[in-house]
Amino acid sequence: MLSRLTRPKAVAVCALPVVALIATAAFAPLPFAVAQPGMTANVLGKNQGTQVITVSGAPTRPTGGQLRMTTIEATGPDAQVSLGDVFDSWFRTDRAVMPRDSVYPTGGNVEEIEKHNSEQMRQSQDAATEAALKYLHLSAGKVKVKLSLADVGGPSAGLLFTLGIIDKLDGDGSGGDLTGGRTIAGTGTIDASGKVGAVGGVSLKTRAASRDGATVFLVPKAECADAKAELPKGLRLVPVTTLKSAVDSLVTLEKGKGPVPSC
Repeated sequence: MLSRLTRPKAVAVCALPVVALIATAAFAPLPFAVAQPGMTANVLGKNQGTQVITVSGAPTRPTGGQLRMTTIEATGPDAQVSLGDVFDSWFRTDRAVMPRDSVYPTGGNVEEIEKHNSEQMRQSQDAATEAALKYLHLSAGKVKVKLSLADVGGPSAGLLFTLGIIDKLDGDGSGGDLTGGRTIAGTGTIDASGKVGAVGGVSLKTRAASRDGATVFLVPKAECADAKAELPKGLRLVPVTTLKSAVDSLVTLEKGKGPVPSC
């Protein structure tokens, strides 16, 4: 048993290895990525001077309002994230620490990851086109859709691409804008059947959406809890599970009649 006189010295000596470990960990690379709100783009308009959605083989309609897809920006796959970076991000609402594997699930080098993300984007665009044309009962053999969005990879813009195609071809089904003139933002994958999937990073995407003027945010229903965390003031969450549920909610918002789902 230690006496009162010897205990402080003993504790100090025992603490030295702990302090050394903490100091080492503070500068050692960790398997995390630090993410922040990224750019948003109005899929009904242009991005970097190029029209995002171009349709041929069917008449299109002028659109009002905006449909903004959202992104996050993360430290690169080769970036060194330290314990200090983690602590700094922990206390900030505009940063998030995410497992590197959740941001870059393929591993590999930067070139391989960019190739993977580009392929995911291409597949997402194909699925969005198919889902939109199926919803509108239009033939893919007659109607051609081209989607262009520079410097963005991954599948999470699928839902907004699909809604953008529908708005350009059909609007709300009765001649009005699907957006109701609002700036609508959102995220979510889409498959050819119209099922909406979760994406991750939604609490950062809501901040990007609010920053760029959105008042409504479409979120995969499974991610409602994440979206509600640090939700920017004035941004309304609308949970969706399918393309139909997303369109129905937007039409209800536009008409101002009937309940709209909320998280």
